[in-house]
Amino acid sequence: MKLIESSIRRPVTVAVGVLFVALFGLIALFRIPVQLTPDVDRPVVNVSTTWPGASPEEVEREVIQRQEEKLKSVEGLVKMTSESSDSRGVLNLEFKVGTAPESSLLKVSNKLDQVTGYPLDSERPVVTSGSSTNTGWITWIILDALLERDDVEAERFRDVAEDEVKAALERVPGVAQSNVFGGWERELQIVVDAAALASHGITISEMTTAIRAENVNISAGSFDEGKRRYVVRTVGEFSRPEDVEAVVIRSDENGRIFVGDVARAHLGYKRALAAVRIQGRPAIAINATREPGANVLEVMEGIRATIVTLNEGTLRRQGLYLRQVYDETEYISSAIDLVRSNIVVGGLLAIGVLFVFLRNFGSIVIIAMAIPISMVGTFLVMSLLGRNINVISLAGMAFAIGMLVDNAIVALENIFRHRQMGKSAAVAAHEGVAEVWGALLASTLTTVAIFLPVIFVEDEAGQLFRDIALAVS
Repeated sequence: MKLIESSIRRPVTVAVGVLFVALFGLIALFRIPVQLTPDVDRPVVNVSTTWPGASPEEVEREVIQRQEEKLKSVEGLVKMTSESSDSRGVLNLEFKVGTAPESSLLKVSNKLDQVTGYPLDSERPVVTSGSSTNTGWITWIILDALLERDDVEAERFRDVAEDEVKAALERVPGVAQSNVFGGWERELQIVVDAAALASHGITISEMTTAIRAENVNISAGSFDEGKRRYVVRTVGEFSRPEDVEAVVIRSDENGRIFVGDVARAHLGYKRALAAVRIQGRPAIAINATREPGANVLEVMEGIRATIVTLNEGTLRRQGLYLRQVYDETEYISSAIDLVRSNIVVGGLLAIGVLFVFLRNFGSIVIIAMAIPISMVGTFLVMSLLGRNINVISLAGMAFAIGMLVDNAIVALENIFRHRQMGKSAAVAAHEGVAEVWGALLASTLTTVAIFLPVIFVEDEAGQLFRDIALAVS
């Protein structure tokens, strides 16, 4: 075979080629993303509708069911689930793998525009498009007080977490989103006097409509005066509780009726649906999710650095600190180290078996060099294809190393047999490999033929096991 003959005649060219593969493979190894499992991409659209004060049953009946009736006919929809809670309803729609997020978002938005009969005080549905790949959290962090005191104002934890910690974490490269759990969210509360409402003949709906109409900033256009142009805006958004109480609900011949005549407004906190406590004391839990394709190890380094900066700066001055209680990289490193150690131990055992049976140091060195060179070459190909290192791809490499060693043993044993016939090294190498290359190629192709079709499977199983197919192929 000409390839075998050319490789034997041009050893320098072959050596340079191997060095280039090893060099670029090592570069790819340090740049390729690392994570626990491969990304499994499922196009998802979320529809969130808020209806203040409504019970879960009312949200289900008046909002969710109306939306489901229209959305069930969306093209490409695979699965639709809903969740109704106090004052809020959420629909999760999963589409076929390969569906463009923009296309699915547009289809859902068009269908929602056809929904009628929403409750008057419900808000417009909020539609967001995304992928299930960026929903897994990679870390959990606890915001706690520096000193275990009972007089610590736990309600301010939430404000600090939302305004400072969450914003800082989301600025870390590779972090897709950060969420805050626990504590109390601030809100403006209006306590209505039922007797005063009845005496004035005013309904809750009438008062709500008046407050909503006043709590807006409106652009009033612009006008020119000489060489100057002035932009006019009417600022009506409330900035304090007194502004709400000054809203006029009704004005007639009997005078004006203000919100303050029938209700009292004050700053308070939303009713907490869940609580986070550490050793019996209130605390705040914060998580972070990564962007698809981001290197989890690099993202976590950025998160750790951000935590240190916050703890040594603004949080220390407020008597608070962040404590990391979950780190996905610990599990990633543990799983990958286990697979790596299995590969190393397997390679060493294979070399040991070769030494027992072949008792030829040169042959053992050749096979021992082939294992790492083939691995770094695989890293190069996977990096070029946009894949990452995970337990699935490493398992594929471990399987491929077994095939590599098997083929190398067969070829070297045949070359060794020709050498015992008295042939020169070049002739023995050429004739020894030429005799068995067809059988080796056939045995390798049969294995590749089993794994290669997995690359073209688009569903979740195909995406999960694609890396093992690429590594083996």
